[in-house]
Amino acid sequence: MTTGVPGAELAEQVRAWIADDVDPADGAELQALLDSGDSGDDRELADRFAGTLEFGTAGLRGPLRAGPNGMNRTVVRRAAAGLAAWLVEQGSAGQGGAGEPVPAWLVEQGSAGQGGAGEPVVVVGYDARHGSARFARDSAAIFAAAGFDARLLPRPLPTPVLAFAVRQLGAAAGVMVTASHNPASDNGYKVYAADGAQIVPPADREIEAAIRAVGASRAIPLADDAVTVLGDQLVDRYVEQVVALAADGPRGLRIVHTAMHGVGSEIAGRVLAAAGFADVSPVPQQATPDPDFPTVAFPNPEEPGALDLAIALATERSADLVIANDPDADRCAVAVPDADGRWRMLRGDEVGVLLADALLRAGVRGTYATTIVSSSLLRVLAAYYGVGYAETLTGFKWVARAAPDLAFGYEEALGYAVAPKLVLDKDGISAALRVAELAAELKAAGASLLDRLAELAARHGRHLTDQISIRVDDLSVIADAMASLRASPPGRLLDADVAAEDLMPAADVLRWRWPGGRVVVRPSGTEPKLKAYLEVVEPGGSAAEAERRMARLREQVSALLP
Repeated sequence: MTTGVPGAELAEQVRAWIADDVDPADGAELQALLDSGDSGDDRELADRFAGTLEFGTAGLRGPLRAGPNGMNRTVVRRAAAGLAAWLVEQGSAGQGGAGEPVPAWLVEQGSAGQGGAGEPVVVVGYDARHGSARFARDSAAIFAAAGFDARLLPRPLPTPVLAFAVRQLGAAAGVMVTASHNPASDNGYKVYAADGAQIVPPADREIEAAIRAVGASRAIPLADDAVTVLGDQLVDRYVEQVVALAADGPRGLRIVHTAMHGVGSEIAGRVLAAAGFADVSPVPQQATPDPDFPTVAFPNPEEPGALDLAIALATERSADLVIANDPDADRCAVAVPDADGRWRMLRGDEVGVLLADALLRAGVRGTYATTIVSSSLLRVLAAYYGVGYAETLTGFKWVARAAPDLAFGYEEALGYAVAPKLVLDKDGISAALRVAELAAELKAAGASLLDRLAELAARHGRHLTDQISIRVDDLSVIADAMASLRASPPGRLLDADVAAEDLMPAADVLRWRWPGGRVVVRPSGTEPKLKAYLEVVEPGGSAAEAERRMARLREQVSALLP
């Protein structure tokens, strides 16, 4: 074993943090690293104290570990105190009347704090990850001590339920403790504005400044007894309103559902059952929340192998449809059998245009929105039906605010807002219901989701999308690659001249376009990945030609990436 001594300055920082750490176990963890004398532990400490976990528009997200550069009770308490201070500065506290009194049907019998005093509401939800419940309770107690009517969801629930609750309760803000589909070692802290959508700049920078201004962590006041724990009736209300989206129609569909070890199984099952889908089989190994996600390498439906258990069960049961939610159930993945019985997962763009097309055929007017990395087919559909279209930067916070009359929004990363008036964020539960409805309707007509996609390709041209995703251990690899591509973009792709765009400073995004295709390159906002989003358009609708061109484009773009 190689030994070493932490630098004097680092050791002083560690001791100062330990002295102010609100969690004795975390303090002991840091002290053990400090005392070990192992050079590996020194490097670990240096990483934990290399900076502070930054608060962005996605809130906080990082590894569960003690120290300022991790998710832990001290970092979360400081974030909650900073958010509370920012809300006060914005005029969201002490004004009275900003929140509705707590209805009796919302309050768990015997819960602390009945609310209704007129203070602005802050509602807090959490998933089933390690630490989530504790982070949520600490946050709610800090909001209550800061003068807010703090309301805590009754148990681990999907993120869309929290987004729903913000609007349902007329809250000044909402907090969801979740790291979505990140690895088990991570957790996160997502903030919603009063409109029920995720925050956007400059709110993130202002909140980050307020967090930095927080004094001693151990001095942050908490008021546990003033927190209102909401009843399951709020969850019932969400289920009822999602089910109300469903139209009468065929329900003869055999579905397999996986919650990916997250919190979506119960709510998705209730919604589908109440909407008339009686033949739904949850994947038993993944139906119960488990923060270790033991059956998948990454709890993300997009990752290779993540749907293996669901597809195996679907094959065994001769199912028509596989629906997968990510661990916090704000995303929805779909897999279907082809004509030869081979299962394939639909791309997020395919599900997005299927859902948009279904709403447009049903006469739902308004603006249809997606992001710059998604398929251009939505633009074509919007023009065909004569409705508004909007294209935003990546992130659902932008999609949600694309237009006041937003009727539908999606991002290729399996996020869909099929009822923005209900949930102004991506919602994997309501999307699952809409997908099931469409699949059942098509099956009753002797067709399938793949048939509908072929119909759209024949009418509007085949828009084939793909993605290259490179996971790195060293984030400097991504920064160097973006700098190199920014300095020397490709002049030609697929034998066509490329128009190169740099979206800085609005976003760290590069876009290369030419007639019949485009490539967008950007760092992932939530994972250590560099991503390239590819699209080729084949006007004649030929699947073979589109696939041939996409294979060639993948080769060309891969050669440009690290």
